Amino acid sequence: MALAFDEYGRPFIILKEQEQKTRLRGLDAQKANIASGKAVARILRTSLGPKGMDKMLQSPDGDVTITNDGATILEQMDVDNQIAKLMVELSRSQDYEIGDGTTGVVVMAGALLEQAERLLERGIHPIRVAEGYELASRIAVDHLEHIAQKFDFGEKNLEPLIQTCMTTLSSKIVNRCKRSLAEIAVKAVVAVADLERRDVNLDLIKVEGKVGGKLEDTELVYGIIVDKDMSHPQMPKQIEDAKIAILTCPFEPPKPKTKHKVDIDTVEKFQTLRLQEQKYFDDMVQKCKDVGATLVICQWGFDDEANHLLMHRNLPAVRWVGGVELELIAIATGGRIVPRFQELTSEKLGKAGLVREKSFGTTKDRMLYIEHCANSRAVTIFIRGGNKMMIEETKRSIHDALCVARNLIRNNSIVYGGGSAEISCSVAVETAADKYPGVEQYAIRAFADALDAVPMALAENSGLQPIETLSAVKSQQIKENNPYCGIDCNDIGTNDMREQNVFETLIGKQQQILLATQVVKMILKIDDVISPSDY
Repeated sequence: MALAFDEYGRPFIILKEQEQKTRLRGLDAQKANIASGKAVARILRTSLGPKGMDKMLQSPDGDVTITNDGATILEQMDVDNQIAKLMVELSRSQDYEIGDGTTGVVVMAGALLEQAERLLERGIHPIRVAEGYELASRIAVDHLEHIAQKFDFGEKNLEPLIQTCMTTLSSKIVNRCKRSLAEIAVKAVVAVADLERRDVNLDLIKVEGKVGGKLEDTELVYGIIVDKDMSHPQMPKQIEDAKIAILTCPFEPPKPKTKHKVDIDTVEKFQTLRLQEQKYFDDMVQKCKDVGATLVICQWGFDDEANHLLMHRNLPAVRWVGGVELELIAIATGGRIVPRFQELTSEKLGKAGLVREKSFGTTKDRMLYIEHCANSRAVTIFIRGGNKMMIEETKRSIHDALCVARNLIRNNSIVYGGGSAEISCSVAVETAADKYPGVEQYAIRAFADALDAVPMALAENSGLQPIETLSAVKSQQIKENNPYCGIDCNDIGTNDMREQNVFETLIGKQQQILLATQVVKMILKIDDVISPSDY
């Protein structure tokens, strides 16, 4: 593989165990990398846009996922190739930062790689291609700023936010209920948003799902839903103006810390011990009653005796509530989490207007709703659906919609969807290419062609003639100087995206172009691949 000679002319080997390694170098390496990047993009290409197809993925242990969310498809697809892993990370970073546009960013990167391959075949140096792409991406991002529009929304006028969330949801399975789901997502975000600081903490929005019912039954609860029921079936199912004690200490007598055992040899001693334990329980329950609590939520369990006592003393209780849910309940009700009984005071109790237990259908499933809280900064979106896969996919769709609403509160600029922004950028980049002398000009033109891949995929997935549709829309944009013409995916009869109300967030689009360019630059700079060979 790589031989070198010492001063006596004896050959020695630079790479250890080289016969067990495979090595690709130069143009072959770049072509192999580009091919694997394109393969990943080809998988996602068909699931772009409102008419995109879904993918069904089966994990090794037999779980089935049906989705058309780019990030989820790539997460579940167990890819082995290193370059394909870069594509997976690309869509993941788009998901973490923006939350939406995960499919588009991979399709975009695939198109850039495809154009780069043609340039490399003509003998243009990969670094020059990468630099040309960098210049072009800057032109495109500036042009997006130029065609973006700001819109104003307030607590009273949420329509623009809802329209943008509907664009996101229209490409998912749930598009028949997109209006109601978009409204739920926007209301949830506005409920927890800090509009002065323009910040939204999505951790305060809990998304809970339950199989059964239909998608239309999905609701927004201003409070918390816990998948638990009262610890004793005879406890009251509904408590109004509840004062909630939130405990993380177990409801049972303390265990001795040292390793010794108590020998009981007479009935009297046993009676004394039992009375002592009972008194301990009595004191605990009395302590909760004295403070004024009307509901106890405990992170740990309690045994039957404690349960029985709580029931007799009319103190409803819930046990085995998880830590995250406890925190959310504490935030929503304005209570404090109490680690020891001695620290329980009336100031630390949370307040809720209504706590009720609700059962579903004919199954014995019950859930606890904690509503009308003192501080309804924490909300729950409760999803119903026909099967588990539907609920999981709805959760992902809602997450995308929540992220879009959050991005709009952070930065209220929008561009128009339907491929109109990409076509407009493509025209702008093409025009700017003439200003650059040198080889970069080819790369900038190639970037403009690659931008057309997104509207082309949209047209293809919608069953239209891709090239014909794209060229018609492009000429219309140039003729009318109207950057809002896009692909009419839903056959409404107009190409103007302002009339169709198809919006996307500006930061999401810019992030897509920048991330795709970054990854493609990285892939183009690799010219030697040394990998352990397969046995």
